[in-house]
Amino acid sequence: MILDLDIGNTLSKWRLKDAESSEIRSRGAVWTREEWRPGADIPDLDVVEAVRISSVARAAVLEETVTLLRHKVRHVYVAHSTPEALGVVNGYEEPSRLGVDRWMGALAGYQLAGGCCAVDCGSAITIDFVLPGGVHLGGFIIPGLRLMKESLKLGTRNVAIDPESEADALLEPGRRTVDAVNHGIYMAAVSAINRIYSEVCDQQGITLPVLLTGGDARVVSRGVQVPHAVWPDMVYGGLEASFPLTFTERAGKMSGAPRVPEPVSLEKIRAGLAFSMLL
Repeated sequence: MILDLDIGNTLSKWRLKDAESSEIRSRGAVWTREEWRPGADIPDLDVVEAVRISSVARAAVLEETVTLLRHKVRHVYVAHSTPEALGVVNGYEEPSRLGVDRWMGALAGYQLAGGCCAVDCGSAITIDFVLPGGVHLGGFIIPGLRLMKESLKLGTRNVAIDPESEADALLEPGRRTVDAVNHGIYMAAVSAINRIYSEVCDQQGITLPVLLTGGDARVVSRGVQVPHAVWPDMVYGGLEASFPLTFTERAGKMSGAPRVPEPVSLEKIRAGLAFSMLL
Protein backbone atom coordinates (compact mmCIF):
# COMPACT_ATOMS: atom_id res chain seq x y z
CA MET A 1 0.00 0.00 0.00
CA ILE A 2 0.98 3.63 -0.57
CA LEU A 3 0.05 6.19 2.09
CA ASP A 4 -0.40 9.74 0.81
CA LEU A 5 -0.43 12.54 3.40
CA ASP A 6 -1.57 16.12 2.90
CA ILE A 7 -0.67 17.78 6.20
CA GLY A 8 -2.25 21.18 6.66
CA ASN A 9 -2.01 23.69 9.47
CA THR A 10 -5.40 22.58 10.82
CA LEU A 11 -6.31 19.26 9.20
CA SER A 12 -4.20 16.36 7.95
CA LYS A 13 -5.78 14.31 5.18
CA TRP A 14 -4.66 10.82 4.20
CA ARG A 15 -5.49 8.09 1.73
CA LEU A 16 -4.34 4.54 1.13
CA LYS A 17 -3.64 3.52 -2.45
CA ASP A 18 -3.09 0.00 -3.71
CA ALA A 19 0.41 -0.17 -5.20
CA GLU A 20 -0.61 -2.87 -7.69
CA SER A 21 -4.04 -1.74 -8.92
CA SER A 22 -3.72 2.00 -8.16
CA GLU A 23 -7.17 1.86 -6.54
CA ILE A 24 -7.88 4.08 -3.55
CA ARG A 25 -8.66 1.70 -0.67
CA SER A 26 -9.50 4.14 2.10
CA ARG A 27 -9.12 7.75 3.15
CA GLY A 28 -9.64 9.96 6.14
CA ALA A 29 -8.56 13.05 8.03
CA VAL A 30 -7.33 13.92 11.52
CA TRP A 31 -6.50 17.16 13.25
CA THR A 32 -2.87 18.07 12.65
CA ARG A 33 -0.95 17.04 15.75
CA GLU A 34 2.61 16.85 16.97
CA GLU A 35 3.22 13.29 15.80
CA TRP A 36 1.67 10.88 13.32
CA ARG A 37 0.54 8.13 15.69
CA PRO A 38 -1.31 5.14 14.21
CA GLY A 39 -4.66 4.58 15.89
CA ALA A 40 -8.35 4.20 15.20
CA ASP A 41 -8.38 7.17 12.84
CA ILE A 42 -5.05 6.47 11.13
CA PRO A 43 -4.20 3.50 8.88
CA ASP A 44 -2.05 0.60 10.02
CA LEU A 45 1.52 1.30 8.89
CA ASP A 46 2.30 -2.42 8.77
CA VAL A 47 0.59 -2.61 5.37
CA VAL A 48 2.32 0.50 4.00
CA GLU A 49 5.39 0.18 1.81
CA ALA A 50 5.77 3.83 0.80
CA VAL A 51 4.62 7.23 2.07
CA ARG A 52 4.36 10.48 0.11
CA ILE A 53 4.00 13.71 2.07
CA SER A 54 2.95 17.26 1.31
CA SER A 55 3.10 19.38 4.48
CA VAL A 56 2.59 23.04 5.29
CA ALA A 57 2.62 22.44 9.05
CA ARG A 58 5.43 23.68 11.26
CA ALA A 59 8.86 22.22 10.45
CA ALA A 60 8.92 20.40 13.78
CA VAL A 61 5.65 18.61 12.99
CA LEU A 62 6.97 17.42 9.63
CA GLU A 63 10.32 16.36 11.09
CA GLU A 64 8.72 14.31 13.87
CA THR A 65 6.25 12.74 11.44
CA VAL A 66 9.00 11.73 9.02
CA THR A 67 11.16 10.35 11.85
CA LEU A 68 8.28 8.17 13.07
CA LEU A 69 7.37 6.95 9.59
CA ARG A 70 10.95 6.04 8.68
CA HIS A 71 11.03 3.63 11.61
CA LYS A 72 7.95 1.89 10.21
CA VAL A 73 7.99 2.32 6.41
CA ARG A 74 10.67 1.49 3.88
CA HIS A 75 10.24 4.49 1.58
CA VAL A 76 9.27 8.02 2.66
CA TYR A 77 9.06 10.79 0.04
CA VAL A 78 8.65 14.42 1.11
CA ALA A 79 7.61 17.05 -1.42
CA HIS A 80 9.33 20.45 -1.46
CA SER A 81 8.77 23.59 -3.50
CA THR A 82 11.57 23.79 -6.04
CA PRO A 83 12.62 26.30 -8.72
CA GLU A 84 11.38 23.94 -11.45
CA ALA A 85 9.68 20.57 -11.70
CA LEU A 86 7.77 18.57 -14.29
CA GLY A 87 7.98 21.36 -16.85
CA VAL A 88 6.73 24.09 -14.48
CA VAL A 89 8.93 27.05 -13.50
CA ASN A 90 8.16 28.34 -10.02
CA GLY A 91 7.10 32.00 -10.18
CA TYR A 92 8.22 32.93 -6.66
CA GLU A 93 11.33 35.07 -6.19
CA GLU A 94 12.28 32.56 -3.47
CA PRO A 95 10.81 29.29 -4.78
CA SER A 96 11.18 27.42 -1.49
CA ARG A 97 8.77 29.89 0.18
CA LEU A 98 5.85 28.88 -2.00
CA GLY A 99 3.53 26.63 0.01
CA VAL A 100 4.18 23.06 -1.06
CA ASP A 101 0.45 22.34 -1.28
CA ARG A 102 0.14 25.16 -3.82
CA TRP A 103 3.16 23.81 -5.70
CA MET A 104 1.67 20.30 -5.79
CA GLY A 105 -1.62 21.76 -7.06
CA ALA A 106 0.16 23.76 -9.75
CA LEU A 107 2.12 20.70 -10.89
CA ALA A 108 -0.99 18.50 -10.95
CA GLY A 109 -3.01 21.12 -12.81
CA TYR A 110 -0.29 21.54 -15.41
CA GLN A 111 0.06 17.80 -15.96
CA LEU A 112 -3.69 17.56 -16.44
CA ALA A 113 -4.48 20.68 -18.42
CA GLY A 114 -1.21 22.13 -19.73
CA GLY A 115 -1.94 25.45 -18.01
CA CYS A 116 -4.53 26.25 -15.37
CA CYS A 117 -5.87 28.38 -12.58
CA ALA A 118 -5.59 26.23 -9.44
CA VAL A 119 -7.80 27.30 -6.53
CA ASP A 120 -7.41 25.67 -3.11
CA CYS A 121 -10.32 26.43 -0.77
CA GLY A 122 -8.94 25.57 2.63
CA SER A 123 -8.19 27.63 5.74
CA ALA A 124 -6.95 30.18 3.26
CA ILE A 125 -8.09 30.39 -0.34
CA THR A 126 -5.11 30.31 -2.68
CA ILE A 127 -5.31 31.08 -6.38
CA ASP A 128 -2.33 30.14 -8.58
CA PHE A 129 -1.85 30.56 -12.31
CA VAL A 130 0.25 28.37 -14.59
CA LEU A 131 0.48 29.38 -18.25
CA PRO A 132 0.75 26.94 -21.16
CA GLY A 133 4.46 26.29 -21.46
CA GLY A 134 4.84 25.93 -17.69
CA VAL A 135 5.33 29.47 -16.40
CA HIS A 136 3.90 29.78 -12.90
CA LEU A 137 2.91 33.41 -12.47
CA GLY A 138 2.59 33.26 -8.70
CA GLY A 139 -0.75 33.71 -7.06
CA PHE A 140 -3.10 35.26 -4.53
CA ILE A 141 -4.04 34.36 -0.97
CA ILE A 142 -7.21 35.47 0.77
CA PRO A 143 -8.78 34.27 4.04
CA GLY A 144 -10.88 31.13 3.69
CA LEU A 145 -14.54 30.98 4.66
CA ARG A 146 -13.85 29.82 8.21
CA LEU A 147 -11.10 32.37 8.83
CA MET A 148 -13.32 35.20 7.63
CA LYS A 149 -16.12 34.04 9.91
CA GLU A 150 -13.83 33.72 12.93
CA SER A 151 -12.44 37.22 12.35
CA LEU A 152 -15.91 38.72 12.86
CA LYS A 153 -16.18 37.28 16.39
CA LEU A 154 -19.98 37.16 16.22
CA GLY A 155 -20.46 33.70 17.70
CA THR A 156 -21.33 32.12 14.33
CA ARG A 157 -18.10 30.20 13.67
CA ASN A 158 -19.65 26.79 14.34
CA VAL A 159 -22.54 27.25 11.91
CA ALA A 160 -21.10 26.18 8.57
CA ILE A 161 -22.34 27.11 5.12
CA ASP A 162 -24.41 24.23 3.76
CA PRO A 163 -22.42 22.87 0.77
CA GLU A 164 -25.74 22.00 -0.89
CA SER A 165 -26.93 25.61 -0.80
CA GLU A 166 -27.63 27.19 -4.15
CA ALA A 167 -25.38 30.11 -5.05
CA ASP A 168 -28.38 32.39 -5.67
CA ALA A 169 -29.61 31.86 -2.10
CA LEU A 170 -26.15 32.53 -0.66
CA LEU A 171 -25.96 35.82 -2.55
CA GLU A 172 -29.21 37.15 -1.08
CA PRO A 173 -29.24 39.42 1.98
CA GLY A 174 -29.36 37.39 5.20
CA ARG A 175 -32.37 37.77 7.51
CA ARG A 176 -30.50 36.41 10.56
CA THR A 177 -27.03 37.33 11.78
CA VAL A 178 -25.66 33.88 10.98
CA ASP A 179 -27.07 34.12 7.43
CA ALA A 180 -25.78 37.67 6.99
CA VAL A 181 -22.30 36.45 7.99
CA ASN A 182 -22.41 33.31 5.84
CA HIS A 183 -23.73 35.13 2.79
CA GLY A 184 -21.29 38.01 3.25
CA ILE A 185 -18.18 35.87 3.46
CA TYR A 186 -19.40 33.71 0.59
CA MET A 187 -19.93 36.81 -1.55
CA ALA A 188 -16.46 38.07 -0.62
CA ALA A 189 -14.77 34.77 -1.48
CA VAL A 190 -16.44 34.01 -4.80
CA SER A 191 -16.32 37.65 -5.93
CA ALA A 192 -12.58 37.71 -5.27
CA ILE A 193 -12.00 34.47 -7.19
CA ASN A 194 -14.10 35.60 -10.14
CA ARG A 195 -12.45 39.02 -10.31
CA ILE A 196 -8.90 37.74 -9.87
CA TYR A 197 -9.41 35.15 -12.60
CA SER A 198 -10.80 37.74 -15.01
CA GLU A 199 -8.10 40.31 -14.30
CA VAL A 200 -5.22 37.86 -14.76
CA CYS A 201 -6.71 36.41 -17.95
CA ASP A 202 -7.11 39.94 -19.30
CA GLN A 203 -3.53 40.85 -18.40
CA GLN A 204 -2.08 37.67 -19.95
CA GLY A 205 -4.37 37.60 -22.99
CA ILE A 206 -5.41 33.99 -22.36
CA THR A 207 -8.14 32.02 -20.62
CA LEU A 208 -7.27 29.00 -18.51
CA PRO A 209 -9.23 26.04 -17.14
CA VAL A 210 -10.14 26.47 -13.47
CA LEU A 211 -9.55 23.59 -11.02
CA LEU A 212 -10.82 23.76 -7.44
CA THR A 213 -9.75 21.69 -4.45
CA GLY A 214 -9.87 21.91 -0.66
CA GLY A 215 -12.49 21.41 2.01
CA ASP A 216 -14.74 24.27 0.88
CA ALA A 217 -14.35 23.63 -2.86
CA ARG A 218 -17.88 22.25 -3.29
CA VAL A 219 -19.64 25.27 -1.85
CA VAL A 220 -17.28 27.81 -3.43
CA SER A 221 -17.75 26.04 -6.76
CA ARG A 222 -21.40 27.11 -6.83
CA GLY A 223 -20.43 30.77 -7.09
CA VAL A 224 -17.56 30.50 -9.60
CA GLN A 225 -18.89 32.00 -12.81
CA VAL A 226 -16.54 30.42 -15.35
CA PRO A 227 -16.44 26.73 -16.35
CA HIS A 228 -14.47 24.78 -13.75
CA ALA A 229 -13.93 21.36 -12.21
CA VAL A 230 -13.66 20.26 -8.59
CA TRP A 231 -10.70 17.94 -7.98
CA PRO A 232 -10.55 16.86 -4.30
CA ASP A 233 -7.29 14.93 -4.86
CA MET A 234 -5.38 17.69 -6.66
CA VAL A 235 -2.60 17.87 -4.04
CA TYR A 236 -2.37 14.08 -4.09
CA GLY A 237 -2.15 14.35 -7.87
CA GLY A 238 0.95 16.50 -7.46
CA LEU A 239 2.46 13.85 -5.19
CA GLU A 240 1.67 11.15 -7.74
CA ALA A 241 3.28 13.17 -10.54
CA SER A 242 6.33 14.05 -8.42
CA PHE A 243 6.88 10.54 -7.02
CA PRO A 244 5.24 8.05 -9.43
CA LEU A 245 5.22 4.61 -7.83
CA THR A 246 2.58 2.62 -9.72
CA PHE A 247 2.29 1.58 -13.35
CA THR A 248 -0.57 4.01 -14.03
CA GLU A 249 1.25 6.87 -12.30
CA ARG A 250 4.32 6.29 -14.44
CA ALA A 251 2.00 6.45 -17.44
CA GLY A 252 1.00 9.96 -16.34
CA LYS A 253 -2.43 9.20 -14.87
CA MET A 254 -3.50 10.90 -11.63
CA SER A 255 -6.25 9.44 -9.43
CA GLY A 256 -9.59 11.19 -9.54
CA ALA A 257 -8.51 13.68 -12.17
CA PRO A 258 -11.60 15.40 -13.65
CA ARG A 259 -12.38 16.18 -17.25
CA VAL A 260 -10.65 19.45 -18.12
CA PRO A 261 -13.27 22.22 -18.37
CA GLU A 262 -13.34 24.26 -21.56
CA PRO A 263 -12.61 27.90 -20.68
CA VAL A 264 -14.84 30.71 -21.89
CA SER A 265 -13.54 33.05 -24.57
CA LEU A 266 -11.25 35.94 -23.70
CA GLU A 267 -13.75 38.27 -25.35
CA LYS A 268 -16.43 37.20 -22.86
CA ILE A 269 -14.04 37.68 -19.94
CA ARG A 270 -13.17 41.20 -21.12
CA ALA A 271 -16.79 42.08 -21.74
CA GLY A 272 -17.62 41.07 -18.16
CA LEU A 273 -14.76 43.18 -16.81
CA ALA A 274 -15.84 46.17 -18.88
CA PHE A 275 -19.42 45.84 -17.59
CA SER A 276 -18.23 45.64 -13.97
CA MET A 277 -16.25 48.87 -14.44
CA LEU A 278 -19.47 50.67 -15.33
CA LEU A 279 -21.27 49.66 -12.14
